[in-house]
Amino acid sequence: MRHFAFLGLAFALAAPANAQTVPSPADTARAERVLARAPVIDGHNDLAWEIGHYQGGSVAVARKGGADLPRPLQTDLARMKAGHVGGQFWSVWIPADVTGPKAVELTLEQIDVVRRLVAGNPDALALATTAADVRRIMASGRTASLIGVEGGHQIDGRLSVLRQYRALGVGYMTLTHSRSLPWADSSTDEAVAGGLSPFGKRVVAEMNRIGMLVDVSHVADSTMRAALAASKAPVIASHSSARALAPVPRNIPDDLLAAIGANGGIVMVNFYPAFLSGAWKQWDVARTAYAKSLAVPGDVYGPRAAAPLVEWDRAHPMPRVTVATVADHIEHVAKIAGHDHVGLGGDFDGIDNTAPEGMNGVDGYPKVIAELARRGWSDGDLAKLTDGNILRVMERAETVAASMADLPADDATDRSAK
Repeated sequence: MRHFAFLGLAFALAAPANAQTVPSPADTARAERVLARAPVIDGHNDLAWEIGHYQGGSVAVARKGGADLPRPLQTDLARMKAGHVGGQFWSVWIPADVTGPKAVELTLEQIDVVRRLVAGNPDALALATTAADVRRIMASGRTASLIGVEGGHQIDGRLSVLRQYRALGVGYMTLTHSRSLPWADSSTDEAVAGGLSPFGKRVVAEMNRIGMLVDVSHVADSTMRAALAASKAPVIASHSSARALAPVPRNIPDDLLAAIGANGGIVMVNFYPAFLSGAWKQWDVARTAYAKSLAVPGDVYGPRAAAPLVEWDRAHPMPRVTVATVADHIEHVAKIAGHDHVGLGGDFDGIDNTAPEGMNGVDGYPKVIAELARRGWSDGDLAKLTDGNILRVMERAETVAASMADLPADDATDRSAK
């Protein structure tokens, strides 16, 4: 998903840097052993949009090494291997203000990017649509490539479109992105649907029937509650963190973390600093406002930023967000929802080349696992986090779909979504 700063928060002075104890060599070695047998299945990566929108549509960039490109990437095949990424849900995001048939067209183009990426790298990637596919592909030493549609606006109010996405390999759909729909409310927009409209509930039911995971990242709390009540299968939050630790609407409050756990679902923790640290979010809001006042891009960080922003950064040091900050969110989700209901949804290449310190790429996952090992997580709980929990959720959704196989396709169309 692409991130946009929202103005209106007061800027606060940077919080003291996080105290962080470095994992020992034994912790790091244990993390590598866990990852060797239970590779990461990540819930959300925006490489497809980067390729289609910024890299001229060339999937060859996945082999070039993202840091060497004019617009650096956080994802490439070598770093995926180093990061033990055994499964990846590739997001096929399009902007929330693109609606109607154009939204379907652009989504198909994004799906094509993913399928070309996979087809062009058969030694490293293979398309997966089931948990069994993922297990088989990971066993071969490749990365299982899954697809997630990031926003209900992308079906243009038509369940027929939803079904065709599934036929093309889409494994989940995020019910909303940054804007509310006539049938589902977003966490970052005014409510218009009252959570889920009757059509929205039919969307969830049809997703259950065809085996597509219901993703509740980005949605309003009311929508999340309605989706949990409506879904026969476990839901996922493909890239969300804990609101108790970073109070932003995109994060999930404790009562809904617990509800997702009770539903059998999973919360896949996001690595975007604004969703990990309230202090970082306030810093970025102030920085974005300053950039807007100068009419320069505010979503470029470090030495590549416009010169006035580089100077502003020197005068206003970025609050620290570290591997320990990520681990805090993972531990909080595990505490509230349970160790069976937490995963990883890094959101790489959707976070404007910001990331926790030392983790500006998909090779950073072992650092998170080592930090949790340092904190005393068992090998079993680490393996649940990396791949066990999401595989269980996928298998359960497949079982639900099998139980609904005799039901006819829903032909509903929401004309108000046009």
